[in-house]
Amino acid sequence: MQKLDSHQHYWRYERAAFPWIAPHMAVLAQDRSPAECPMQSSGITGSIAVQARTEAAETDFLLDLAAHHPSILGVVGWADLTSPTLAAQLDSWTQQPKLRGFRHILQDEPDVAQIVNHPLFRHGVALLQSKKLTYDVLVFAHQMPLVIDFCAAHDAYWLVLDHLGKPPLKHPEQMPQWTQSLKALAAMPHVVCKLSGLVTEAAWPFACGLPTAVQQTVWDCFDTALEAFGPTRLLFGSDWPVCELAAPYPTVHQLAQTWAAKRLTLSEQTAFWSGNAIRCYNLSSF
Repeated sequence: MQKLDSHQHYWRYERAAFPWIAPHMAVLAQDRSPAECPMQSSGITGSIAVQARTEAAETDFLLDLAAHHPSILGVVGWADLTSPTLAAQLDSWTQQPKLRGFRHILQDEPDVAQIVNHPLFRHGVALLQSKKLTYDVLVFAHQMPLVIDFCAAHDAYWLVLDHLGKPPLKHPEQMPQWTQSLKALAAMPHVVCKLSGLVTEAAWPFACGLPTAVQQTVWDCFDTALEAFGPTRLLFGSDWPVCELAAPYPTVHQLAQTWAAKRLTLSEQTAFWSGNAIRCYNLSSF
C-alpha cells in the first residue's frame, strides 16, 4: 500500500520570518528540510509541502525545493488573495508542475470573519478554484463557525480543512461545539479533512511518549471525523516537523496506522493513506 503524507513543512529558519515559532521551540527554530524527515522509515514515500510563512517568497521557496526533491509531490503555497496582481502571479506559478494549492494562516488573524467575507479575498479563492487549485482552511475550533458560510460559497473545487479544525483537546467542555462545526463543514461534499496536527493540540511536552489517554482522545477525534466525512474525504497528515513538539514522526504515523487498521477496510485504508490526497490535490505522479 502506497502512503502519502498530506501535510509537511520545510524552511530555512529566520526568527523574524516565523513569529509563531516561540523561543522555547528549539526543535523548530532551525532549518528543516525533506532530507531530515524520517517518513521513509514509516513506509511513506511522498508528501505535500504546505506553507508556513505569510509571504509570496514562501511559494517560490517551496516550488524550488519540490523541483529538487522528488518526494515532494505537491506544494500548497501562499499568496495575497486580495492582490490585483493575483491572476498574473498564478499564471506564473502554475507553470511549475507541482503547485497544487494555497493556504493563509487564518487562525492568527484577529478578525477571521472580516478576512473570509472580504469580496477581494473571496474573489481570490474563486480564482484559485477556477484553476483547479485547492485552498487549505486553517482555523482554531472556536473560529470554525466563522468559515462555514465561506466554505459553502466556494464549492467549485476542493477545500481542505487542516488539523480537523484544531479541536480544543485541553478544554473538553468546548468539544461539543467543535463536533457541531465539523459536521456542518462535512455536510459540504467539496470539503475534505486532514487527520493531522492533533498531538500538538494536547497537553505537551510528554516525558515518556504519548500517554494512553492522549492517544485515545486523538482516536476519538478521528472517529468523529470518520462519522462526519466518511472514508473518502479523510487524508493522513503528520504536520512534521511541528509534530515533534509533542511526538516523533514514527509515533504520529503509528497513531494513525493503529486507528486506520481498526476502523477502515483495506480499500478505505488505501484511500486514507493516498487515494484521497491524490484526488483532492490532483496528483498524477504518485
